[in-house]
Amino acid sequence: MRNKFDTYYTKKDDLKKEWLLIDATSQYLGRLSSQIAAILRGKHKATFQPSVDAGDYVIVINADKIKISGKKNVEKTYYRYTGYPGGIKSQTYAELLEQKPERLIYMAVKRMLPKGRIGRAMITKLHIFKGDQHNHMAQKPKKLEMAYK
Repeated sequence: MRNKFDTYYTKKDDLKKEWLLIDATSQYLGRLSSQIAAILRGKHKATFQPSVDAGDYVIVINADKIKISGKKNVEKTYYRYTGYPGGIKSQTYAELLEQKPERLIYMAVKRMLPKGRIGRAMITKLHIFKGDQHNHMAQKPKKLEMAYK
């Protein structure tokens, strides 16, 4: 028999995951990424638990039209390591935005998610597209307006 002091734990069968569509046109990278990370974690739901992957699927379109404040477009540098001696590669924000704008949003969101198994499962629910076309129309995503512009 349950009393009012029992803790309820969400089970996988109780989860209802939705597909949400976000337009990144004229959005700031940091604000957009933090809101996407919260949706992927499931923090917008009343049944949120840190140990359960209860977040929704997110589709981001127009990733190439994202903004960043200040002089970061020429000063901000992204580094990656090839694994070989002397293998540090670097790109500025402007170069990365021109070549792979999806990667900017992906990296920003991934770094905001928890590290470990649950974070790796959450990032798989993020789908980012360069233009305004995406291939998830069968899931009937709901358009979500972001709070900040």
